[in-house]
Amino acid sequence: MRLTRDKAAATLDRPDPSHRFFLFSGADNAASRLFAQRVMTALSAEKISVAGAQLKSDPAWLADEAASLPMFGGARLLWIEPAGEEIVPALEALLALERVEAPTVAITNGSLKKTSGLLKLAEGSKAAIHVASEQQTPREQIGAISELARKEGLTVSASLAERIAEEAGGDLILARLELQKFALYAGASPDQPTELAEGVVDALGIDQAEAEYGRAGDLALAGDVAGLATELALMDAAAMDAIPVVRALQRRLLMLAPLRARVEQGQPLGSVTQSVWQRDKPVVSRILPRWTASRLSEAFQRVQKLERDILLRPVPPSAALGETLMQLARVAAANGR
Repeated sequence: MRLTRDKAAATLDRPDPSHRFFLFSGADNAASRLFAQRVMTALSAEKISVAGAQLKSDPAWLADEAASLPMFGGARLLWIEPAGEEIVPALEALLALERVEAPTVAITNGSLKKTSGLLKLAEGSKAAIHVASEQQTPREQIGAISELARKEGLTVSASLAERIAEEAGGDLILARLELQKFALYAGASPDQPTELAEGVVDALGIDQAEAEYGRAGDLALAGDVAGLATELALMDAAAMDAIPVVRALQRRLLMLAPLRARVEQGQPLGSVTQSVWQRDKPVVSRILPRWTASRLSEAFQRVQKLERDILLRPVPPSAALGETLMQLARVAAANGR
């Protein structure tokens, strides 16, 4: 069964026990994750992550796990991300079960074609729900942030919601984390709603440091080897912490992935970047032509490995960061020739 985005919330906040599979697709991955989290919150469930590659090699695992009773009790939600056509056999087995103990959510990396077996399976079953979340316009994001704020016990003006949306780069997951922080500081709750003051956002919001942390990653992804070399020297001189730079790069890659998927589906670059905040349009327009969806995925995996290496191994953070960024910059420079 297919649900439109605007009607999905009511169904997901009160899941019908007959629904055992929830598919979330579309270019707005942050919205897809928020929808999946609504299901998890409604069920008070523990998240059990599984990779699509695992289900491809072992399709029976999903049905077995969904039908099994938890060892220590409590609700579970099986979570597949990213999901693709490789999970269709596993889902067919899941939907064939007479009953399940744990439902499943799957989040795709971008939109699905009409010929997708995954799409047909989800929309053709009464036990499944599909919600497609295409990239929101800035106005729609402002409305979504106002709704997220209300859930935290905050009321926000339109101008302040716009500021939060822009500072979060349109990422509703990041915006929700910011709102939770503001609500905690202000002592707000749904039972005690509080108007969010601009001073709170000034004191606690994403500030200029966030842009500074993201500059090196953007230079790398744009293939600006010379500019990156200068930026790395400045970072070294300022003794800038490597981890915020790595995490800013991760957020940028997650933002770029669904945009690039739309480009590869045939949408013009100018149309794709219409959903990007004005401050990000120039750099996103430079980066997107240089990276395929598969290369962005590889880059994200490499950056994740870099973060693990910095956190868990005795490697010099600045050297490891600089090496990875230069590798990305050379790839991007070569792709732009």
